[in-house]
Amino acid sequence: MSVVLIVNSGSSSFKYQLRDAESERVLATGLVERIGEAEGLARHTVHAVADPSSPAVAATDATTETARPIPDHTTGFGVMLDAFAAHGPSLDAHPPVAVGHRVVHGGARFFEATMIDDLVEINIDDLSALAPLHNPGAVEGIRAARAAFADVPHVAVFDTAFHQTMPPAAYTYALERETARKHRIRRYGFHGTSHKFVSESAAGFLGRPLAELRQIVFHLGNGASVTAVDGGRSVETSMGFTPLEGLVMGTRSGDIDPAILVHLQRRADLSVGDVDRLLNTRSGLLGLAGRSDMRDLTAAADAGDDDAALALEVYIHRLRAYAGAYAAQLGGVDVISFTAGVGENAPRIRSGAMATLGFLGVEIDPSRNESAPRGEIARISSDDSRVEVLVVPTNEELEIARQTLEAIR
Repeated sequence: MSVVLIVNSGSSSFKYQLRDAESERVLATGLVERIGEAEGLARHTVHAVADPSSPAVAATDATTETARPIPDHTTGFGVMLDAFAAHGPSLDAHPPVAVGHRVVHGGARFFEATMIDDLVEINIDDLSALAPLHNPGAVEGIRAARAAFADVPHVAVFDTAFHQTMPPAAYTYALERETARKHRIRRYGFHGTSHKFVSESAAGFLGRPLAELRQIVFHLGNGASVTAVDGGRSVETSMGFTPLEGLVMGTRSGDIDPAILVHLQRRADLSVGDVDRLLNTRSGLLGLAGRSDMRDLTAAADAGDDDAALALEVYIHRLRAYAGAYAAQLGGVDVISFTAGVGENAPRIRSGAMATLGFLGVEIDPSRNESAPRGEIARISSDDSRVEVLVVPTNEELEIARQTLEAIR
C-alpha cells in the first residue's frame, strides 16, 4: 500500500485522513478542534472494510471522541497519534509514505505540489499576507506534522496551483501597474484541487483524451467558483485575488462594483473591517434572503418567499453569465460539470444554469437531472446534446493524496 496522511489545518483546528492512495481506500479520518480553548475536542473514525464473503452485512465505522485541553497544534498531533495507537489503524502496520498538506495560497511562487523543506515553509508563511485567514493555520499544521513525522517527506498541495496556467490577460487586473506589482495584486483563483480532480474525472468517465476537451467546471458549495479548462489546463477562473470574487455564494457577494465599497465607507461610515465582514459574512444568499443553505432557500422560495425567489434568480443569473463568458474564451465547450454540495445535489440549480445555453448545443435531460445518483459520476444531458453535461462528485483529499505521491516519486 501507498498510505498517505492528508492534513487540512486551520488556525484552531485540523482535519486529517489516512488513505491508501493506490486502492483509494480511506482507512481513518479525524478532526481536532478548539485548539487553544479551555477544552479541545478530538474525533477519530476508523473506516470499516466490508467482508466480501458476507455482502449482506454492512460494515460499520467506529468513532471515538476525546475532550481535553489542546493548547497548540503540536499537542493536537499528539492527540491524533494517541488515537491511532489506541483505536487503529496501527501506523506501524500502515506507515505513511508521505504527509500531504492542503495549503490555500501558493501565490505566484508555487505552480504544482511541492516537497516541503525549511525554505518552502518560510515561503508559505510569507504568503500569509495574501491569505491571512488560511496560510498561518496551514503553517502551524506543517510545523507540528514535520515534528511528529520527521522521517517521511511532506508535500504542500496548493488550492491556487492549478490556476497558475492562466495567461497574463486572464490574471492581470487593470490597476496602476507599480501598485499592483508592489502588493502582489493579481488573480490567483482557488478551489484548484477540486477543479483539477473534476476535469480529469470527467475526461476519464467519457473515455476521451483530456488534452482534447474544452471544459467548464462549476464548483458550487457554500463557496463557489467556475473554471474554464482547456486541454486540462486552467485558462480562466472566477475567484480572483481572494475567494470573494465571482459567483454569488452562501455568505459572499461575488462580483460587485468596487465603487460601492468607497460609497459605503463615505456615506454609511463603515470601516475597512465593517466592509470586509459585510462582503464575506453577511452578503450572498444570506444577505439576499436571510438563508445561506440552498436547501432552506429553495424550500422558502417554493413556499412563496419573494426574497428567496429573487436570491435564486440572482444566483442562477450569475452562473449563466459565467458559462457564456467562458464558452466564448474557450471558443466553444465540450463538457460542463457540476460538483460540490450544491452542484452535486441541486437539480434545480443545474437545470436553471443550463436553460439558456441551447445556442451552444446544451440540452438537459430532465429525468437524468432529477435522478442523478449521489456519489457517482452521472450524465444529465440528453443523447442529442452537443455538449456533455455531467455531475461529478469532487474528492479533494484523494487529489491531494495523488499529487503527494506524484511529488515524492
